[in-house]
Amino acid sequence: MLEKNDLVRDTLRMFLSEVQRFEIDNKEEVDDTKALQIINKMIKQRNDSISQFKSGGRDDLADKEQSEVEVLSKYKPAQLSEEEVAAKVKEAISESGASSMQDMGKVMGLLKNLAGSVDMGIVSKIVKEELS
Repeated sequence: MLEKNDLVRDTLRMFLSEVQRFEIDNKEEVDDTKALQIINKMIKQRNDSISQFKSGGRDDLADKEQSEVEVLSKYKPAQLSEEEVAAKVKEAISESGASSMQDMGKVMGLLKNLAGSVDMGIVSKIVKEELS
């Protein structure tokens, strides 16, 4: 606020209102894991909006949404690389004894702790590649 950075201020206020809405709707306190889920949800919403704005020819709105994504991304933990994810997937496959696509649920269950540090879509893709 002291820096008069309206974008950061407004984005953080939006995040805080989402946290309060979550607490009221679910009648529970928001911990770090839940806050990270909220941030990921907000980033995903903005990425969807960006693609819609770009297809509609509204680059000005897409730029604003992209700036909000960058602000929100600063508050996420460091993301794992694909090599690190692949190593964790191989470890989970050997730990669960998975051998086919039918065992994908077991492997994904072991990898759910990666949710904050990597996009789970990437994890799912790597698991499918390893099991097929």
